Amino acid sequence: MLYFQVVILAATVMLVYYCEFTDTFSPAQQGFICRDPALAKPDPGPEQYSRIQPVILYSVVGGLPVVLIAGVEVVIFLLHHNSNNLYDQEKIFIMGDCCYVNPMVRRTFRFLGVYIFGLFATDIFVNAGQLVTGSLAPYFLSVCLPNYTALSCQDMPHFVSQSNVCTGDPDDIMRARKTFPCKEAALSLYTAIYLAKLSLQMYAMSCIGSAGGRLTGPLLSFSLVNLAVLTGINRVAEYRNHWSDVIAGQAIGGLSAAFLVVFVVQYFRKRPVISPSPSDTGTSDTDEASPQISHTMETCSKYIVTQTPGPVTEVT
Repeated sequence: MLYFQVVILAATVMLVYYCEFTDTFSPAQQGFICRDPALAKPDPGPEQYSRIQPVILYSVVGGLPVVLIAGVEVVIFLLHHNSNNLYDQEKIFIMGDCCYVNPMVRRTFRFLGVYIFGLFATDIFVNAGQLVTGSLAPYFLSVCLPNYTALSCQDMPHFVSQSNVCTGDPDDIMRARKTFPCKEAALSLYTAIYLAKLSLQMYAMSCIGSAGGRLTGPLLSFSLVNLAVLTGINRVAEYRNHWSDVIAGQAIGGLSAAFLVVFVVQYFRKRPVISPSPSDTGTSDTDEASPQISHTMETCSKYIVTQTPGPVTEVT
């Protein structure tokens, strides 16, 4: 099962590489209306000139979850390392009778693995939408620089469907054809929702307690979501994306994070734990669920046979 997951993650990373760093896939060539005000905004320049530069955005998206998840797991371990119910009495995990993995390490890599997979999947969905739609940026006409005289657009604006009418820089034109949905809005909200639902609300209850967690969790979640929303608003304010681009990107990122937290991460917490037999002590692979819940043991003990001096009796 582990090898299957590694293959899926590797294929996802490879697909992201081809979408981001190669010209294997080209966006659809959409037409435009001459002098369309919605596409005639000034060119904001390369992404490096943005208020939220790509290096800052991707550093936060890639580094913040690692720091928070790993840091909070260490805090939980230090606060409860003397407790008997640390990680709900999760046992040491043995891989191939040779590798002993601490529950803290398991949880950290598990949550980070789900996050990384969802991050790459969100990036793939966004790139697919940009390539299929070929939606034009608000500054498209500023970088396309069409010859309006040759297109007979001086007196009566009309729709231009030719793909070779632009005279501007090809790289800028390609960048202006890949805006729907907004990638920055999708990735930022994906990170915010994932951390808000998983790393903060769940961990705040463990580290601070139920009373403090009721306030700390929502406060941290609200702050992260606000930062992600401001990232999308900044894209519109700089004329890099339309409102529809940002809303679509946030919808993809938010739904991806919610799906993973509800249907994948919660599964780790709800799996029942079967108490190991004396011969298997130290070799069972248990999870975070409560050890008191064991449906298998209840089923096996439904019928108890007792030996008496007389005939054998069946007690239900």
